[in-house]
Amino acid sequence: MKLLSKQEMHEVFSRWQARNPEPASELDYVNAYTLLVAVVLSAQATDKGVNKATGPLFKVADTPEKMLALGEEGLISYIKTIGLYKNKAKHVMGLSQKLLDDFGGEVPGSREELMTLPGVGRKTANVVLNVIFHQPTMPVDTHLLRVSPKIGLAEGDTPETVEKSLLQRIPPEFLPNAHHWILLHGRYVCTARNPKCDECIINDICKHNEL
Repeated sequence: MKLLSKQEMHEVFSRWQARNPEPASELDYVNAYTLLVAVVLSAQATDKGVNKATGPLFKVADTPEKMLALGEEGLISYIKTIGLYKNKAKHVMGLSQKLLDDFGGEVPGSREELMTLPGVGRKTANVVLNVIFHQPTMPVDTHLLRVSPKIGLAEGDTPETVEKSLLQRIPPEFLPNAHHWILLHGRYVCTARNPKCDECIINDICKHNEL
């Protein structure tokens, strides 16, 4: 597997930045708490499907207190179209209670603290840290895990090794938005089944083409 050079890395991210200067999460949210809930609900589900459920949900429950008042059955009535909804409902109730018990109802700003919450793993914590707290973290989901080594952005075959490689190799000025650009590239251009190589703006640099 070939890796992009420093110059090529800079060129790839420069092109993505020129095309989409301010990429954003495609999950709908109204505050740090609702983003956290949305990311927990999005595991093995599409952002589109999650947004459809959380639109009405967040109108009635946009704080831990309101979510707990809604109750697990009440929450399920909103999210039952999302896969693994029973498990996710338990996680959301658990993290809401823990936020109130341990963090004064506020979403904490460190990975260690976030990962003490039910249903919150490293990727979820990294999304919250990046989107809400503007930390240069690298949430590695299925898109980043698949696309990053394929293009030559990073090496590794586990979320943590790819995360570490990306953080070391991406030019610092692009880090705040880097995970959005890679995710969107994997979701809409470099798709798993039928990659749109003819529409790809980094086609001439992509290391997959040299295999």
